Amino acid sequence: MIKWRSGLIFLTALLFIMIISACGNNSEGGSSKSDGSNQSGEKAGSKTLSILTGGTGGTYYPLGGSMAQIISEETDFNANAQSSGASAENMQALKNGEADIAFSQTDIAAYALNGELMFKDNKVDNVKAIGTLYPETVQIITTKDSGIHSVEDLKGKSVSVGAPGSGVNANAQQILEIHGLSFDDIKAQSLSFDESTDGIQSGSIDAAFITAGTPTAAVESLSAQKEIRVIPIADDKIKQLIEKYPYYAEDTVPKGTYKIPENVKTVAVKAMLVVRGELDEDAVYNITKAIFENTNKITHAKGKLIKAEAALDGIGNLPLHPGAETYFSEKGIQP
Repeated sequence: MIKWRSGLIFLTALLFIMIISACGNNSEGGSSKSDGSNQSGEKAGSKTLSILTGGTGGTYYPLGGSMAQIISEETDFNANAQSSGASAENMQALKNGEADIAFSQTDIAAYALNGELMFKDNKVDNVKAIGTLYPETVQIITTKDSGIHSVEDLKGKSVSVGAPGSGVNANAQQILEIHGLSFDDIKAQSLSFDESTDGIQSGSIDAAFITAGTPTAAVESLSAQKEIRVIPIADDKIKQLIEKYPYYAEDTVPKGTYKIPENVKTVAVKAMLVVRGELDEDAVYNITKAIFENTNKITHAKGKLIKAEAALDGIGNLPLHPGAETYFSEKGIQP
């Protein structure tokens, strides 16, 4: 009897130990895999890195998703991309410490740094650059049957100019200004890219300013439903615009984009990545290296334009983060 009881106690204790051991091998995020990640794909013990992009109908959002995956694979961070109101909102969020990395237009980053326009009395002084990425084309979109052939033809029309304080909004104001117009001369609508193209399709608006890398997803969707027109900017107006606002450059929407029959002249600013200045130098070095040495993993067409050799072009007076500066210095790349 004593031996039988001893055996039962031993078996009970062994079962208890096995249960405790099994529980100990599982965390709240799921069981650990051999590469250190858990069942959700996140690396155990890694810090989360938030990347602010733009609206889901623009270029920032899919690019940010690709970059988040690259950073998660190549560094010790678990990165995630979040949709946002794009450049101006992103700069404000970084200032407030609400995110780590963000996409921005170069002109908006300059306004934030200098406390100008939408950042008047709200200067952003804790954001630094990682690098520029690709041209962001100012696209003035309408339908072929709208009767709108020039910027001047927008007078009296219902036109989406982006959210107040957004990069698109500033671009629209400046381009209209060069043509002797203002928001008072149009029926200005503050719409996102998706809302803009939906409005053009439904006929509730006549045209939209969209500043994004081409092809832009929302405009591609519209071109599948409607025959669209991209409004050109005349050479003399492009020259005047660049003279007054030197962060613009001449650009072209190529023939075949959105099924358009010929090249269309316009202007562009540059997309860039910015980061909170407080982020650790080694961390930003590794993030910068991961992105610029794995651009082949970026699925969006703009990935082909993202190159370390061009990452300091158009960066203006926005200071580089020391981590990014170290990476580019090692590559022999200077501003």
